[in-house]
Amino acid sequence: MDLLRQIDKSQRRRWIKVNSSDQKVTKTIHMLNLPFEKKWMYHLTVLYNENSNSYVLVDTGMPGQYEEILEQFEKLGLPASRLSDIILTHQDVDHIGSLPEFIEKHSVNVYAHEIDKPYINGHKQLIKWPETFIQMLPENRRNLLESFYLAKPSANVTHVIKDGDHLPIAGGLIVIHTPGHTPGHVSLYHKRSKTLIAGDAMAVVNGELKGPVPDPGVTPDLETAIDSLQKFKTFPIETVFCYHGGKYEGNVHKRIDEITNRYHNGTYTMKTFFDS
Repeated sequence: MDLLRQIDKSQRRRWIKVNSSDQKVTKTIHMLNLPFEKKWMYHLTVLYNENSNSYVLVDTGMPGQYEEILEQFEKLGLPASRLSDIILTHQDVDHIGSLPEFIEKHSVNVYAHEIDKPYINGHKQLIKWPETFIQMLPENRRNLLESFYLAKPSANVTHVIKDGDHLPIAGGLIVIHTPGHTPGHVSLYHKRSKTLIAGDAMAVVNGELKGPVPDPGVTPDLETAIDSLQKFKTFPIETVFCYHGGKYEGNVHKRIDEITNRYHNGTYTMKTFFDS
């Protein structure tokens, strides 16, 4: 958690003043900038379905951020009643934290990869369950989180997604299975805007696109996570949304080659990760 805080802190000054007009990439895809406890900044994605006048949320932030997310919806002119689907890139608590409140208060479809589904549904304990952080939450938030993910199995995930799936969302969304950060981690490619929603497969640090965090506490299988980046090179990418660090526009394929080369020559370390 502290390592991800360093990433988010490096971008906080850059993004904290962003207004709703700056968040818009196209009419159908938006990036939300969601601060948490003045320490972190998360970047969720909203996709708008013009045909059905509904929208889709990618990831749900930390426990207790439900109301803040709704406020951001309101700024974008999106009524809460029009939320139809939630796609989870993976099982980490900063991505599924507010899911219980969305399930309680909305009739939504919830999508996740089949490998991470049993963790999100409470059949298995989350791989990176942050016990110390959970105990620091207010009692009502902690109880809600534990009731969903620890107390008893629940059908939180309603739809399983897999590599190569084409979802009829906002002009077309392609699922890319990118394991390494978690076994069932997925990224998403939005065809109309040529935007990659990377989840935690990549990050932006000091304005530069980086790969997965090279720390076993964050990325348990770094080799697989690095290999997963190669899948992105089959797509023409103009913009990347990283959950930690925000938006990147540049030569993504070149950066992937540079990151991969550093890994294979032994210089992809925490020091080089945080160097600009």
